[in-house]
Amino acid sequence: MVELVDITDPDDPRLADYRDLRDVQLRQTLEAEHGLFLAEGEKVVRRAVEAGFSARSFLMAPRWLDGLADVLDRSDAPCFVLAESLAEQVTGFHVHRGALASLHRPPPLPVESVLAGARTVLVLEDLVDHTNVGAVFRSGAALGVDAVLLAPRCADPLYRRSIKVGMGAVFTLPWTRVADWADALPALSRAGYTTVALTLADDAVPLEDAVAGLDKVALVLGSEGHGLSPRWEQSADRRAVIPMRDGIDSLNVAAASAVACYITARR
Repeated sequence: MVELVDITDPDDPRLADYRDLRDVQLRQTLEAEHGLFLAEGEKVVRRAVEAGFSARSFLMAPRWLDGLADVLDRSDAPCFVLAESLAEQVTGFHVHRGALASLHRPPPLPVESVLAGARTVLVLEDLVDHTNVGAVFRSGAALGVDAVLLAPRCADPLYRRSIKVGMGAVFTLPWTRVADWADALPALSRAGYTTVALTLADDAVPLEDAVAGLDKVALVLGSEGHGLSPRWEQSADRRAVIPMRDGIDSLNVAAASAVACYITARR
């Protein structure tokens, strides 16, 4: 059973996992060094624990204890209980959802393990916005994607903001980073996937036509600003576009991923 620990000092060293949550660079360094990630909000904390992630600790205001009592009872990690005003001093923002958990970060999965049995894969090149990464994971999980591969420079799917926007989709959708990025798309082709790049290239065809009748598909999306790199655009097996009205040439990458996943699921 969880140990409830009342905290009255925001400088208590036991709260180190939860400090300065608005400082992205600091958090990325701290979380990588200590092998942890944070989940925020009752639903997301619950989903993380139910997905099998092991908690280091919990932090919550007293009013959230009853709602998460069953989750806490399954853990032997301490639960730090403190007033919401103190929690704001620790984290740097108002924790309006009242509950946080620090969890052990799992080791990266091998690409082969992530792709095992997968028919539809999302491949993300250099998406740097955590909100977009979380939204892509949420769309993928909802619309039939089986796995996600990330470029080395993609934002962290286990960053607090990514997890929150994705409503914990990262906990159930297999993913990993690809170290050999130069050979990533040809390697997928050799594994039996048709790689389809979302792009405005001159030879791009409507996405419905590009994926029609395919068994294994890897949808390839590029960064928020410049889209796919020329290398990736050309190394994909096919180039495709989401048809739009005249005068509008593209969607935000999060919206584009949702449309692309929906079309691909109906192939």
